[in-house]
Amino acid sequence: MTHEVQRRLSISVQPVPKQKAEERIHNFEETYIGFDLNAAKIEASRCIQCPSAPCQEACPVHNDIPGAFNLLEEGDVIGAANKFRETSNLPEMCGRLCPQENLCEGACVVGFAIRPDGRKEPPVTIGKLEAFVTDTQRRELDGYPMPRYMPQPTGRHIAVVGAGPAGLAVAEQLADKGHGVTVYEYWPEPGGVLVYGIPNFKMRKEIVDQYIAHLEAMGVRFICNTYVGKDVTIDTMLQGEFDAVFVGTGASLGNEMELEGEHLKGVHKATDFLVRGNLAPEQLPVHLREPLPPPHNVVVVGGGDTSMDCVRTAIRIGAENVTLVYRRTEAEMLGRGEERKNAREEGVNFEMLTNPTRFVGDEHGNVTGVECIRMELGEPDESGRRRPVPMKGSEFIIPADTVAIAIGYGADPLVPQTTSGLKSNRKALIQIDDSGRTSRPGVFAGGDNVNGADLVVTALADGRRAAEAIDEYLGTLPPPRNRNER
Repeated sequence: MTHEVQRRLSISVQPVPKQKAEERIHNFEETYIGFDLNAAKIEASRCIQCPSAPCQEACPVHNDIPGAFNLLEEGDVIGAANKFRETSNLPEMCGRLCPQENLCEGACVVGFAIRPDGRKEPPVTIGKLEAFVTDTQRRELDGYPMPRYMPQPTGRHIAVVGAGPAGLAVAEQLADKGHGVTVYEYWPEPGGVLVYGIPNFKMRKEIVDQYIAHLEAMGVRFICNTYVGKDVTIDTMLQGEFDAVFVGTGASLGNEMELEGEHLKGVHKATDFLVRGNLAPEQLPVHLREPLPPPHNVVVVGGGDTSMDCVRTAIRIGAENVTLVYRRTEAEMLGRGEERKNAREEGVNFEMLTNPTRFVGDEHGNVTGVECIRMELGEPDESGRRRPVPMKGSEFIIPADTVAIAIGYGADPLVPQTTSGLKSNRKALIQIDDSGRTSRPGVFAGGDNVNGADLVVTALADGRRAAEAIDEYLGTLPPPRNRNER
């Protein structure tokens, strides 16, 4: 081990400042305040610049993390930000939302290196540094960096269905090549899950708003409040002004438990609960604009990041008692450890090895409680996790006037059903090749409507791959016709 590597390994991790729990439960500001420049440079200097860069390999978009941190260590914050932007359209968002502990940070050599004194240190705090440098750049520019030169229009026009991470990445990549891009979005505002699935305390909305403004400045057009498959179909898009279509509709349908009382008043699907708790009424469809009644006793069912978003939202909208119910132990939870830690700091009660059996209501149809049963872990199931088994006679009731069900999401089958020649599986997931091409010529897809509910960064990676395939496909078409001739 060289002296320089030893020196870097001897540097202790820099703590990331965050709001105190007793303060943040009264606001929706971001939990993490983030690094200042001095701490960021020190943290970047913990990177040992290993040639194999396992962190880069573990990143779905293969960010040059050592290259960015070398620039940051030298004080070139803008250079570091641009290094991330070479491979990522959404670095400030991924820096906040990626499960880095399972990706880049999980592969970081610094986290498991053996030091001469036997001391252990965490991996480099990659995500928070990624957010710091790109936030700093946006503040200096008052927005996202524009391309140095705007390309000449190609005369090609592409429809993007869904304004989430995959669709936005496709839009930016194709606009940067001079193609016309129109993005269709179901919600009243573009952003998809970045606006309607991520609470403000994890990522402030101005970051998405600035990115949408950036895309509009590049010529991207957004058409919201449009349900593709119902208000307009992909078939009619291709028969009209568009040369190709990208489908990035995500996995937006919340799974149901199919239990007695699930449709009582006060029992919500996770997304409906989150958007009504986090967003202004004018940002929502008409049927979701009624504010949530003030909650007192909230139960959230689930064990992923969405369930953490729900419990932490419930605390902020004034609930006195918030309980998370999960049928396995914390070791089997799929969400981020830091989110569980934040939730506990904020006063959330965790009921592990517990599963709902029915929802209890009063004579007016309002939920009053969740009947649960204790579980124990048996043999592993198909996911590799030990299967929860009910313990006979252990039923009990948790009082609840509000319930959020956060047990996963599925894809909307409407687009496959209304698009001729578009193949999907029984879960309505669209079938693609390695480049995002579907069974229908001119139609491409990526993100959660292909993979099932997954990560922002995997949707982003899918979008970037598909954009390359779309650009290649457009090059095989005859010269563009005048739109009026179509």
